Amino acid sequence: MSFWKIAWRNMQQRALASSLTGLSMALGVALMILVIVIHEVTVQQFESDAQGYHLIVGGSKGGDLQLVMTTVFHLGRPMYPIPYSYFKKFTEGEFSQYTEAAIPYCLGDSYHKDGFQFRVVATSPDLFEKISYGADEDGNDLTYEFQPGGRNFKTDHFFEAVVGSVVASKTGLKVGDTFQPTHGIGSTGDKHTEFTIVGVLAPTGTSNDRALFANLEGFYLLEDHALSPEEGAETEATHDDHAEVDPNDPNRGFKPLPEAQREVTSILVLCKQQYGTEAMVLDYAINKGKDRTAQAVAPAAVVSRLLEGIIGPVRLVLLVMTILIIVVAGISILVSIYNSMSERSHDIAVMRALGASRTAVMGIILVESILLSLLGGMAGVLLGHVVLGLASPYIEAHAGITLKFWQFNWQETLLIPGLVGFASLVGFLPALTAYRTDVGHALSGGR
Repeated sequence: MSFWKIAWRNMQQRALASSLTGLSMALGVALMILVIVIHEVTVQQFESDAQGYHLIVGGSKGGDLQLVMTTVFHLGRPMYPIPYSYFKKFTEGEFSQYTEAAIPYCLGDSYHKDGFQFRVVATSPDLFEKISYGADEDGNDLTYEFQPGGRNFKTDHFFEAVVGSVVASKTGLKVGDTFQPTHGIGSTGDKHTEFTIVGVLAPTGTSNDRALFANLEGFYLLEDHALSPEEGAETEATHDDHAEVDPNDPNRGFKPLPEAQREVTSILVLCKQQYGTEAMVLDYAINKGKDRTAQAVAPAAVVSRLLEGIIGPVRLVLLVMTILIIVVAGISILVSIYNSMSERSHDIAVMRALGASRTAVMGIILVESILLSLLGGMAGVLLGHVVLGLASPYIEAHAGITLKFWQFNWQETLLIPGLVGFASLVGFLPALTAYRTDVGHALSGGR
């Protein structure tokens, strides 16, 4: 009979103790799987979301992390807006010579359905036409695409919108449907005029998958989204209440809001690459210039600081805790097998009397320890990925991080060999006890 069969039989004889020790090992390994995979996916998504442009420009009242979290990841409360005239500096003003594309963002509305909450981002069609959402392994830009039957919204069709792939899958929204943004981040705000969906984005793996993108022109026309006209100033009316509305008019009789009544929350800036210093020039001009209306941040640098300063240390703490759990599980294996040695001393003596060598007896005990660790470890790997799959909808809805059951990290391949080595270590003491068993003493019943 092989070592493995004998070890398996011994484990079956102590089924309860073996199950509990294996379970403790499985829980430790499952937790380690969760820490490793979630950290990798989080880092990848945070890094990929901050690509495609060089700077984010937003209000000066607030920190750079808040600006990045609200603009890039659609999390937290938006900062105070900046004048539309400041945005014009990037399109036709003093900053235009350094700017390849400037994408305005207006934030503050949300969409709620079936317990899910998604941010509504008012922007221009240039977001999906002039910038990328990252790069592939070869360094080629990844451009936005639309699922079959969809398209980008048009500037002159005020109430058109595009939705991310996650929004579409969670809410059932599709091309031709309409939605009403809710004023504010909470679900208790007033409902705005509805927008018509003309496109669903193909999955990008970024936070934009869980956002709705409305035409900026229509956003300005919603209630409480425009600045009040200056007292005594003449402004062009945005809607004639007495005019008959053409049912085929996509703008429902509205006219564009005058620029004097507009604001933007933030601006995505893609810099020209003629000299390679345009981003630094813009950064200095905005942050160090006389006009401190706004601040400019490099999102990639802010994300790197976030990962190194917060997520990295948290991962280290969790890994240490996980290793401690596995060590405790290993000790429980040691104690379980060691405590059973007195009960099995007679069996060991019989095996020795029948010709089994000391080394063979010692090997059986080591194999039992390894088998417990292997079974617990494999159960832990499966449990960890099952938890990933079950937790994915909740994490995706609240943090925007997409996890899958089959998400795999190369570090997982080190777990099983590591467990074998660890099991050999913790099984050495009871194996040594078996090696030193006095055959005559054990067979005589200890007399």
